[in-house]
Amino acid sequence: MEQHLKEYFNRYVSFEDKEIKTFLSKCEYKTYQKKDFILQEGNICKYQYFILEGLVRSYYIDKKGNEKITQFAIENWWFTNMESFIKETPSHLFIQCIEDSKILMISNENLEKLYIAIPKLERLFRLINQNMIIAIQKKNDFLSKLKSKDRYSNLVDNFPDFAQRVPLFMIASYLEITPEYLSEIRKK
Repeated sequence: MEQHLKEYFNRYVSFEDKEIKTFLSKCEYKTYQKKDFILQEGNICKYQYFILEGLVRSYYIDKKGNEKITQFAIENWWFTNMESFIKETPSHLFIQCIEDSKILMISNENLEKLYIAIPKLERLFRLINQNMIIAIQKKNDFLSKLKSKDRYSNLVDNFPDFAQRVPLFMIASYLEITPEYLSEIRKK
């Protein structure tokens, strides 16, 4: 786990082994089974999560009772409900495992302590958060500008492994199309 995290961090900022050990000493490690909830609606999100292995989704339930998937996350991705995490307010999202998952978790309190102890961590998380914002903007652009079939093609072209790991009804929800229409698109 230590080497894995060091390789990931060093893609952004150079870290020494000692700094990685210090970071890990403030983290918790947990394994989840497929369908386990990491966060339930109404609970406060107390962690930022890093996926070592597995796949998770974030979603909410709309007024009609339908699940609306807002995000997926796979290995080497950070995820959280940022508003709930930062403001310590109840989450409007669920976060659930789609596969058995191994996850590293860090609390806001420990992260703040680490920013002081290892100042370059703040730069690392700024870069990670910038990438998350860019991903959100791309998703919004892609949902508003592309036709349904192009959304699916774009997803499969850019994330072929991911598209194979996620059930079709979840991909349809994420792309904001019906599962039936997604089936038609796939047939063509």
